[in-house]
Amino acid sequence: MNRLATEGSPYLRQHADNPVDWYPWGTEAFDEARRSGKPVLLSVGYSSCHWCHVMAHESFEDPATAERMNRLFVNVKVDREERPDVDSLYMEAVTSLTGHGGWPMTVFLTPEGEPFFAGTYFPPTSRQGMPSFSDVLQRVHEAWEDRRSDVQDQARRITEALDRSARLPLASGGGPPEGEILARAAAALRPQYDAAWGGFGHAPKFPQAMTLEALLRHWRNAGDDDVLAMVVNSLDCMASGGIYDHLGGGFSRYATDQRWLVPHFEKMLYDNALLLGLYTRAWQATGKARYRRVVDETVGYLLRDLRLAGGGFASAEDADSEGVEGKFYVWSIDEIRSAAGDAAEAAIDWYGATAEGNFEGANILWRPVRGDLLRPPEVEEARRALFGARSERVRPGLDDKVLTEWNGLAMSALAVAATATGNADWLAAAVACGEFVTANLRRPDGRWLRSWQAGDATRPAEARHLACAADYAAMLDAFCRLGEATGAARWIAEARRTADDLLELFWDPEGGGLLTCGRDAEPLVATPRDLFDNATPSANSAAALGLLRLGALAGASEYHERAEAILGLLGPLAGQHPSAFGNLLCALDLHAAGATEIVITGDRPDLTEVVHRQWLPNAVLAWGEPYDSPLWAQRPDGAAYVCRGYVCEAPTSDVGELRDRLRDAA
Repeated sequence: MNRLATEGSPYLRQHADNPVDWYPWGTEAFDEARRSGKPVLLSVGYSSCHWCHVMAHESFEDPATAERMNRLFVNVKVDREERPDVDSLYMEAVTSLTGHGGWPMTVFLTPEGEPFFAGTYFPPTSRQGMPSFSDVLQRVHEAWEDRRSDVQDQARRITEALDRSARLPLASGGGPPEGEILARAAAALRPQYDAAWGGFGHAPKFPQAMTLEALLRHWRNAGDDDVLAMVVNSLDCMASGGIYDHLGGGFSRYATDQRWLVPHFEKMLYDNALLLGLYTRAWQATGKARYRRVVDETVGYLLRDLRLAGGGFASAEDADSEGVEGKFYVWSIDEIRSAAGDAAEAAIDWYGATAEGNFEGANILWRPVRGDLLRPPEVEEARRALFGARSERVRPGLDDKVLTEWNGLAMSALAVAATATGNADWLAAAVACGEFVTANLRRPDGRWLRSWQAGDATRPAEARHLACAADYAAMLDAFCRLGEATGAARWIAEARRTADDLLELFWDPEGGGLLTCGRDAEPLVATPRDLFDNATPSANSAAALGLLRLGALAGASEYHERAEAILGLLGPLAGQHPSAFGNLLCALDLHAAGATEIVITGDRPDLTEVVHRQWLPNAVLAWGEPYDSPLWAQRPDGAAYVCRGYVCEAPTSDVGELRDRLRDAA
């Protein structure tokens, strides 16, 4: 067993019995590199990454390869989900050197941490134009020994470029008026839209939840039915495809094909949280019952398969089971007939199964008739039987670490889904998650940590690694959503505390916006800054949206001003590059419209329900326990108060009148 045996990350512990002499990221590894004069081989991946497993089996478990790694390098293994700061910094180096990125990520560093050569997956033998991993090791070693000064010069130039890119102003001059940005973003997205199969671009296809929500907002503002058709077609195709788990709910990470049929089978907490929020809002906006079905089943997946004891949520499920990608999910015709009995033929027809199969001789279940997701009774009977039979299979591996950021996304999505549907159990799950993270992922001094792992016989339960700006921003939004969902003043207080710490620890006084790492974090060779909405909201866009909402709820202008500074920094680019700023577009929309402030005083659940059931993307709600905010000032009990643009309407205690007032609210 190497040094990774005592780590909390399941991904790191998967490598604990490698013959590679792995170090976790930290001073010990770099001290050894300086002492020995060896470069550092940094390997970054995550537990549900299929090709990370492949490279591990082919190379890191091979004694000969490990011997070469140990002799020539100091080897460092990083879980990208635990250390997004390290991952993002060196991923930028990978993309700048190779033109593409991804995991597994392989980066060679000087003992000072400066990158000089990088790649992703390397095979054990040369193929398809890729050098073998052993050849790469030997060539990098020879360059380090024979041309060290040149290598070090290159490393310094790369590092300087990384630091400049994080600090350069992103745009000069003004962008379009905020009220036009969503329209310009929609126009920029149209050429990328796949009219045949929904989504944007070609294979591989990722479910761009934030971009689709921005388009849904544009439709609400402008009544552009063509944009609504883009959203509806995309949602229908994703939920009909194999990327959606038709037996157990939840979405896989992405599709390898244009039709959303063949997923890369890992299921991530953050994808399912973002898609849960999107389908909830789409159901509220359109009234389509099929989206409510997706909401119900996705929440079912989260609560059944990812929720841990105590209320936190695990990070992901693997793509592989028994060493085979997708084995848990696919079916032969005979397996369907054996499991479903008399309902088998209905299931075969409904899920598009064939004797030949659609994935390596087996069938990924999907819905060939897109958007037709409301199962008739016979198909539902078959689904239950197939789900039961599948439950007897060996499940994919579970990465059971609890990440602050991703749990914040899950809390927000559950709170929104719970209030939209009136499901008290879902709201209780969101609250339990909030209780879990505040108890386990925050130090006594209030400093949030990134990752928590349950203990076992060899180590105690422990939270590790300082949280990044994205963790704080996700928790800020989650606490606001919990406050609006429960009416409990405690959660608004938690949101204010988190926002204050976010701005104190991460605000960049030189360039504006938020830095990835706090001022108390270990120094890296360059300063990363999380700017672009990618698989998850960027720290800056999430903070802008959360600060605007909290500013309206708390009546605190300082939060609004910091959000405006972020929007001023990034807004000019958002209309031109909408796929990189989907969540920021939502924040720009809220800022342009101004928050609609709704206060319900006294015990009026009927009035609260009117607000919760509607999709009001630019509204905030205060109800239940009063807290320190001008929203609560001198307002008698038993009425609803609606304020827009610094003007308040007369209070109403009538449900129908409140519904009418909110119908056109932004």
